[in-house]
Amino acid sequence: MIKKFIHRLLGRGEAAPATAAAAVPAIPLGVRREVEREEHGIDPALLDANAVRVVRTLKEAGYEAYVVGGAVRDLIVGLRPKDFDVATDATPEQVKALFRRAFIIGRRFRIVHVVFGRGREHETIEVSTFRAYLDASAAEQVQGNEKTAKSELAERTSGHVVDASGRVLRDNVWGPQIEDAARRDFTINAMYYDPLTQRVVDYHGGLADAKARLIRMIGDPETRYREDPVRIIRVVRFAAKLGFALDAATEAPIGRMSALLANVPASRLFDEMIKLLQTGHALASIEQLKKRRLERGVFPVLEAAFPSGMGAGAAATARETFVRLALEDTDRRVAEGRSVAPSFLLACLLWHEVVQRWSANRARGDAPFPALQQAVDAVFDARIGDISGRGKLAADMREIWLMQPRFERRTVASVPALVGQPRFRAGYDFLRLRADAGELSAELADWWEDFHLGSDEDREAMLRDLRAASTTRVRRGGGGSERDAPVAAAAASPAATPNEAALGAAAADVDLPLDAADAPARRRRRRRRRPKAAAGADEVGGTGDATSA
Repeated sequence: MIKKFIHRLLGRGEAAPATAAAAVPAIPLGVRREVEREEHGIDPALLDANAVRVVRTLKEAGYEAYVVGGAVRDLIVGLRPKDFDVATDATPEQVKALFRRAFIIGRRFRIVHVVFGRGREHETIEVSTFRAYLDASAAEQVQGNEKTAKSELAERTSGHVVDASGRVLRDNVWGPQIEDAARRDFTINAMYYDPLTQRVVDYHGGLADAKARLIRMIGDPETRYREDPVRIIRVVRFAAKLGFALDAATEAPIGRMSALLANVPASRLFDEMIKLLQTGHALASIEQLKKRRLERGVFPVLEAAFPSGMGAGAAATARETFVRLALEDTDRRVAEGRSVAPSFLLACLLWHEVVQRWSANRARGDAPFPALQQAVDAVFDARIGDISGRGKLAADMREIWLMQPRFERRTVASVPALVGQPRFRAGYDFLRLRADAGELSAELADWWEDFHLGSDEDREAMLRDLRAASTTRVRRGGGGSERDAPVAAAAASPAATPNEAALGAAAADVDLPLDAADAPARRRRRRRRRPKAAAGADEVGGTGDATSA
């Protein structure tokens, strides 16, 4: 009691609720149960040193602090958590005051990011304050939803605001740990672990559910889905990641509640989709979505990757194979601890729609490069939309796509320039997936791999062979140019798939800017034919042009 009194005098006590309407929660608060290490079995070796440091710092300052949520769940089932979150009774301002590099973020949920390290090696520990559980009837309500009520929401000062459907738009009312546990979604995510005493605090039977490999909602599932429809996607992700079954009551409302996802901001849904696809269980996540009929009407990107009415022809089979290989490749890289880029996987999922739109644009008479640009822009706007980081994502995806025709148009001048591109490796990996899916010849992908990994002598020999083969084809064909002959041969090949033929024909037509990297080589050839006095002047300008290209 004395300790609590001193904390209140120093401003360390629990913050008063931001609204006076602290009604009795509509869900059971649960009963506190402290579980010793002998029962929960968490291996301390799996803990993150920085997360333990944050907990220790908070406790030494007189606050409660625990590792919380998914990290505890993963520790119990023997997995090393990817992220560690901490929950405390300290307010965000009090947390920030204890750490040199701490930043308060968020409007809907105010939390603190405590940062350790610098650059790519940095780590962020997310620290949240225990929140009170308030029934929707005790909150301020705005008309419409988060998309349509932004101005009205900004005017509200209450810490707890919901929209017309009961979805929580703001939740910054602090409360005791027992209520913080009640407001969490699933029992397996509502446990608290003290790494110093090695005890788990469990209010809702989460430990038993984790050991039984069961996902169960805290409280009435339909009400909880209304509070945050993204919980529907989280159910799918946890089922795919952990291989857990869904409690019958938790699964029952999913079908009829999925329409609420239409009110969730596109950026938040996009983030959830990335979590589904890039945390090592993409294929299992797709199967879980299909099982619950959520693969359509929720994520536009997945609708493009798995279009309805595609049929069972060769084109459909090649498309499905390509997407499956891309998802398998992503899962494998995550399992190996290698990095994965959203731009690469999204470029794979949207590739065939880009090709279809490109072909349609060219069929109506558009020039090849403008037709491709229009196709890329149309697909990106339709499937990605206006999200945070859109510019960087679009630039990376566009670069991968624009490389593909250039891979199929090998020339002595263009090959070294393409290999020198910053994102060559991503473009080549994309090409390899296309070859593995049967979209183009494996020999083409093998050639580029040999060139990329070869020594300088190997590369010179390959370029000599390429020059000789191109010259031979031009002579036999009785016309054309060195740079067009390989593409024309590929497009005319009886084994060429529709995509390969379309891309080959388009690449043969496209000069600039698809092949802009060839420009310096063409300028060098022109300079060699000019008088010596002029060459020096042009050489300075040529170097600048080459750099900008």
